[in-house]
Amino acid sequence: MAVQTVAGTADTTASATPNVDLGPAAALSCRECGERFELGPLFACASCFGPLEVAYELPTGAPEELRKRIEAGPDNIWRYAPLLPVPADVAEKPNLNPGFTKLVKADNLARELGVTGGLYVKDDSGNPTHSFKDRVVAIAVEAARAFGFTTLSCSSTGNLAGAVGAAAARAGLRSCVFIPHDLEQGKVVMAAVYGGELVGIEGNYDDVNRFCSELIGDPLGEGWGFVNVNLRPYYGEGSKTLAYEICEQLGWRLPDQIVIPIASGSQLTKIDKGFQELIKLGLVEDRPYKIFGAQAEGCSPVSAAFKAGHDVVRPQKPNTIAKSLAIGNPADGPYVLDIARRTGGAVEDVIDEQVVDAIKLLARTEGIFGETAGGVTVGVTKKLVEAGVIDPTLTTVVLNTGDGLKTLDAVSATSQATATIKPSLDAFRAAGLASA
Repeated sequence: MAVQTVAGTADTTASATPNVDLGPAAALSCRECGERFELGPLFACASCFGPLEVAYELPTGAPEELRKRIEAGPDNIWRYAPLLPVPADVAEKPNLNPGFTKLVKADNLARELGVTGGLYVKDDSGNPTHSFKDRVVAIAVEAARAFGFTTLSCSSTGNLAGAVGAAAARAGLRSCVFIPHDLEQGKVVMAAVYGGELVGIEGNYDDVNRFCSELIGDPLGEGWGFVNVNLRPYYGEGSKTLAYEICEQLGWRLPDQIVIPIASGSQLTKIDKGFQELIKLGLVEDRPYKIFGAQAEGCSPVSAAFKAGHDVVRPQKPNTIAKSLAIGNPADGPYVLDIARRTGGAVEDVIDEQVVDAIKLLARTEGIFGETAGGVTVGVTKKLVEAGVIDPTLTTVVLNTGDGLKTLDAVSATSQATATIKPSLDAFRAAGLASA
């Protein structure tokens, strides 16, 4: 097959790993110095310690033919297998087949916010474990298989733990995942139910992540694939499928504006990478788009850096109900700043009360019950529209990355029965609930 080189693409090092079949993935490339490395369970450059990402040899030819090939594929992320670090037969392997979730045209929410150019919610709560993490884990599982790992692991704020547990169970792998000890109970149950080991660590997510980094370097971690550490370059590529799907669902065009929640920042950077790949492949028209990042004020290191005009993100100690975004030292923070500024976007934050209000607003207007991360994204969208930062006349996409059933505590106090009555029409009438 003819190939072309795109940003972060590979050179002759690709031929050095003939026994690793990860499709168009050809090498790992340092995002800082550009040095190339053979495909393997690596995540940091040996020369400058910069983060590594997957480099590709992607298909060339008429964009129309590639579009047809994609559209003829399965209704999940494997329709984009020619653009991902996975083997060609990936759809035939036991996996959870995540992706191709709904892009909801949110006209009711648009009216509430005063958006006239078209508002869409990309609702990833429809994935197998009800969060976007199923996408990234699906890619990491293929890397784990390729490198011979027998245990799948991660550090997690909750959603990832469940996604790893489910994916490992389906793939026939052992799982052992690590979480902060004080996660929402719904996420604890969802991570534990798949039968793998679930370990609570006393501390916040950054403490958990440090522990996992130490375990990788210890003999105790031999044979372990940590999806967001030593498999991170592959894992991160799963977020590109959000970009692919949004553009395909919009009729193969880029959104004018997109609002994305920020935890580590990887999702935002990979969505931008996905947009750029589609442009280079000729699958979408090359036109301007703006990317906006959303954080909760109680963990807003990237937002604080953006507002201060800094290029470096100063770590914070998280204190927010949006625990899935509570990463005080986000690995991709500086790259998020670059993308927001390059595209003319911004990074903003909202307080916890605004998060709760936004969860209920999305539920009331569109029937979508998002978790706290979705509340952050909708809340920031509302704030930026009101401030005139988001143009209400342009096509805007907002991400809801998880199911509100996982974060019931956030809204339980203000979401109770309207009334409790005796089982009689008179009681119903007396309660004032009869329709006019």
